[in-house]
Amino acid sequence: MRILSFVLVFVCVVCVSCKTNHVYIHSYNPAPVPLNRAIKKVGIICRTTPSEENKALNAFHQAVRAETLKLIKESSAESIRGLQDALIRHNRFDSIKIFSGDLLNSPVSGTFPSQLSWPFVDSLCRAQNVNLLFVLEVFSSELKVVPLNTPPPGLNTVVDVLNAATQARVNIITTVKVGWRIYDPLNMLILDEYPMSENLIVTASTVNIINTAEAMLGRKEAIKQSAYKMGTSYAEQIIPYPVTITRDYYVKGSPNFKIATRKAKTGNWAGAGELWEKDTKHAKRKIAGRASYNMAILNEIDGNLDEAIIWAQKSYENYNNKLALKYVNLLKNRRSYLQESQRK
Repeated sequence: MRILSFVLVFVCVVCVSCKTNHVYIHSYNPAPVPLNRAIKKVGIICRTTPSEENKALNAFHQAVRAETLKLIKESSAESIRGLQDALIRHNRFDSIKIFSGDLLNSPVSGTFPSQLSWPFVDSLCRAQNVNLLFVLEVFSSELKVVPLNTPPPGLNTVVDVLNAATQARVNIITTVKVGWRIYDPLNMLILDEYPMSENLIVTASTVNIINTAEAMLGRKEAIKQSAYKMGTSYAEQIIPYPVTITRDYYVKGSPNFKIATRKAKTGNWAGAGELWEKDTKHAKRKIAGRASYNMAILNEIDGNLDEAIIWAQKSYENYNNKLALKYVNLLKNRRSYLQESQRK
């Protein structure tokens, strides 16, 4: 009896799995920071140069971080170049301008300053004929030296101490931080304020001064490379990102379903849709319900969520297709998400 029950369950699972096929819908979700499609001209400016008014404080910070003004300027320029290169690759804007940031500075390096005044932002954007302003507000590189091994206990002689010292190694850890803001002068809104950071680790010997010097030199190049990479990564904030959605469509019901399935497998979804639409008027309610459900799938593939919802509702309400009820809710949630993202 137990074996018979297992066989019946297995047959049911096979039957359920055989009546549908998977389809993978390649679509896009809105960007984390969605921008109005009418915005086609943007500017990028740097604001990371420390202010002369707080020269002593900034000099102290730079000394603690093993950071120079030259490194701040070069790394900031790399981060801006990274953002520009990524925006050009994505082909989102018609014009991307880099402005000189000589007139802008940060009161204290390494922290987000107060936002730029809207009269200044509006004046700059009008003068440069751009609709939006990306501002690199923060750059810093903080240094830590962490020993990899501690001296063993019981060092009694000078020889013991020297032997331990020759084996000592350290990690030179650099935390690179950048921070961006996006200014919308038309609506006087900060569309985004986004800090980013990355840890860079270089291992060096504490007794071999040459290796340590080489490690510090390599650290400077690594900082600039990290700054560039974070600039390119920030571009992803305003670019819609691809998603793959898995759906099931019916492959059994009538002779039309068999032909439509073959068409769908070759990518001829329009041809499959013509056959499914015919069967939405089929005399058998189950077949009409499945055909209506497939029409919902077809419309989601085409990006028409409103029409997909109508077909899915028809499949459940008129023909009691249980799978369609779940699908209606999925479609409504996806539509709400997309609409809410567009309103932000």
